[in-house]
Amino acid sequence: MSSDHKMFLSPGETAHLIARNGRRVLNQSIGRTLVLSLLAGFYIAFGAQLSTVVTQDAAPFVGLGISRFLGGSLFSIGLMLVVVCGAELFTGNSLLAGAALHGEISWRNLAKNWVIVLIGNFAGALFLAWLLYETRLWEQGKVAENAICIAAAKCQLSFSAAFVRGILCNWLVCLAVFMATAARDVSGKLLACYVPIMTFVASGFEHSIANMYYIPAGLFISNTSSSSNPELNWYNFFVTNLVPVTLGNIAGGVIFVACAYWYAYGKIETPQQQL
Repeated sequence: MSSDHKMFLSPGETAHLIARNGRRVLNQSIGRTLVLSLLAGFYIAFGAQLSTVVTQDAAPFVGLGISRFLGGSLFSIGLMLVVVCGAELFTGNSLLAGAALHGEISWRNLAKNWVIVLIGNFAGALFLAWLLYETRLWEQGKVAENAICIAAAKCQLSFSAAFVRGILCNWLVCLAVFMATAARDVSGKLLACYVPIMTFVASGFEHSIANMYYIPAGLFISNTSSSSNPELNWYNFFVTNLVPVTLGNIAGGVIFVACAYWYAYGKIETPQQQL
């Protein structure tokens, strides 16, 4: 049965497809990459915002575990939008290390892509945090309190905790992208995005791009809210959280997904090559 009529690709086929898709880095303009990365920042921020609103008062009624499950379930819409609508997400682009390992792109081109996409993701998430702040919807219910609580907790992590949570997060994010690439229809891609993303959010792992929304949103709100926290500041956002989480995200995606599947399938011929 040809890959066009299969419900999903095998792991080996998926690894090779991701590597070949990495060649887009060579031909895609900086402008296009930047626009697509801005979109990814918007999409992840939409998921984070929805999760913040829904979990604002859920725990007293359904318990903390179910509340986190709900938050993770709703947050997954961010990656669904990235995968189905098309966008460049820094954490997902950790898988491009597989393309470099296969020799499809150079490590220099990979690093250039990561820098551009990281900047675009940050600008998109920050802009949407500001837009949502300007809606004043956070004044309703306990949204402001929840947003500040989420942001402050992220700013109080130790370097090691933030780093390891970043590893575990992007391990799952890249597995979600891997499975979504393997899926041959939209429903399969949505399910592939949902389960790993729900798992990482409900577990409390750290996603650098999501934090580019969560923490600035908390900072914006805390400036005009009675609910403030001294640990919530721009220094802790960048240094205490974003640096170790980003490094952890890179390690999780590159080592545990890209390198693992390159080692397992990098030297095995695809069915097309065997023919």
